[in-house]
Amino acid sequence: MPRMFVRLSMLAASALLLFAGSALANEKCATCHADIAAKHKTTLHGKAGKDCLSCHGGGDAHIANPSKNNIVRFSKGAAVKDQNAQCQQCHAKNQKLMFWDNSKHKQEDIACVACHTVHKASKPYAKQPEKCFECHKNVKAEANKFSHHPIVEGKISCSDCHNPHGTLSKNMIKAENVNQLCYTCHADKRGPYINQHPPVEEDCMICHAPHGTKAYKLTREKMPNLCNSCHAGTHGTGFWTGSNSFSGPGTKSGRFFAQSCINCHSNIHGSNAPTGTSGRHGQRFER
Repeated sequence: MPRMFVRLSMLAASALLLFAGSALANEKCATCHADIAAKHKTTLHGKAGKDCLSCHGGGDAHIANPSKNNIVRFSKGAAVKDQNAQCQQCHAKNQKLMFWDNSKHKQEDIACVACHTVHKASKPYAKQPEKCFECHKNVKAEANKFSHHPIVEGKISCSDCHNPHGTLSKNMIKAENVNQLCYTCHADKRGPYINQHPPVEEDCMICHAPHGTKAYKLTREKMPNLCNSCHAGTHGTGFWTGSNSFSGPGTKSGRFFAQSCINCHSNIHGSNAPTGTSGRHGQRFER
């Protein structure tokens, strides 16, 4: 008999024993926990052949003395450190958990089961924000504002931008910095441009709030208030009030004069228009 065939046969036999042992363990647990055992079959753990003992331990000791003190518990009151350590026996090598020790969730002593369901099938991908909103209520409020990323609609999910298991970047975003994250979808704003707008280069969030705002296109304020937060008192956007006096945008009368700065400065993220003696359109972020 070829050696390879013998090895394959041994592997197949081992797998059968594993699943047989798993089924036997679950059958014993089902005598007291029938509803949980039934749901477990539909989960990823159940389909992968993981039995109750894989996570809870205990075994014969628990059957002989059905006390919660001789198994690993995943309920309120149980030590979060012990719960997560049990999960990491299998999941520690997952690439997504590479920076778990640096994550805000670990620092806040959040248990894996606070977000993940174990004894029943997980919710669909589109429903993920509902789980995050249970703790991040401020983000939920922002995501329901007039202008928002389509989070509540289920078109994008929290994990598209964040890795809840930890990253080396601030706020657990899945990029080196905010701008690099935004460019994964908004590549047209990347540049490089001949004329760069400094706040755009520095951080998209200077002008935009990522989850939602009351203003147009996720801007932190309406025009011209947003622009005036940096350009207050500059020439060109105020108006004459008579007697050779000028009311600029930084004053009470001039602040709300312009309806939208981008009516003229349409290339506000950056411009490749030439800047020369004939005009300064590019430098002013005009067409």
